[in-house]
Amino acid sequence: MRQRLFTYRSYTPIPFLAVMIAFASPTTMSMAVGVAATVVGELLRVWGVAYAGSLTRATGSVGAPQVIMKGPFAYVRNPLYLGNMLIYLGIGIASHALVPWLQVAAVVFFAAQYALIVSLEEEFLEQTFGAGYLEYKRHVPRFIPRLIPHRTEVDQRPRWNDALHSERRTLQALGLILVVLFSLWYWS
Repeated sequence: MRQRLFTYRSYTPIPFLAVMIAFASPTTMSMAVGVAATVVGELLRVWGVAYAGSLTRATGSVGAPQVIMKGPFAYVRNPLYLGNMLIYLGIGIASHALVPWLQVAAVVFFAAQYALIVSLEEEFLEQTFGAGYLEYKRHVPRFIPRLIPHRTEVDQRPRWNDALHSERRTLQALGLILVVLFSLWYWS
């Protein structure tokens, strides 16, 4: 089940997004708060992808040539999943659809999904990178960021152009969803 969730993790938000759009009744406040959370989530994703690169787009089996420990990974082990959860929550808040049940259901579903996926990824990382990963894991929380970055001697630098290129489809999808929500808000 964990492997299947990992493989199809890009598609599991679609039913939630469809329901959020179908039942949307955005207000000025819901749009302001929701769009802010969505933007923070996407900025976190772009920052993470700048460090992790195309490793974040794997859909087959879990794997990684190295452990990323810089950038947002110095604060939280799973900044991309945390960013995704902020995006889904933000869109849910912006849509103001079936408040609060749909938003709560989405947060619970994605928290459970990502906990299962992360447990699979962590097994791989522990087996592959051993003590180095375990030391990193001991200092950096899974989903709730530290306030002070974990220090490491690993030399990892961001690749911003690659990150923006990699996030192109995500940005397009978010742009389309936000245009629909802004249109619904404007015309209501």
